[in-house]
Amino acid sequence: MNDEKMIEDTAEDWENGKFGQDTEHTRKVSREDQGAIEETLGLKMISIRLPADLIQAYKDISEYRGLYGYQPLMRDALKRFAESEMKVIMTEVAEEKRKKASIKAA
Repeated sequence: MNDEKMIEDTAEDWENGKFGQDTEHTRKVSREDQGAIEETLGLKMISIRLPADLIQAYKDISEYRGLYGYQPLMRDALKRFAESEMKVIMTEVAEEKRKKASIKAA
């Protein structure tokens, strides 16, 4: 007979912090491991100064949406902005090429 405790895990329990947030089960990783993790995830640490009210707004939004932490929300917003801007730029470049082709054809 197995005396180990079984944890019924649900995605919701992990997301809402019921599991995985106890510091008793954490340890600091080495710089080498940290670098490997960041490389694998495609992340790079930066330092940026933001207005305190902007940071608070992200914290409030994260809390309201039931997210764990505001930084993933910031990453997501920055990613969506960059993707949107790249689409705008690509559309502008394509339009410029189309105009140049029309002028040459005329």
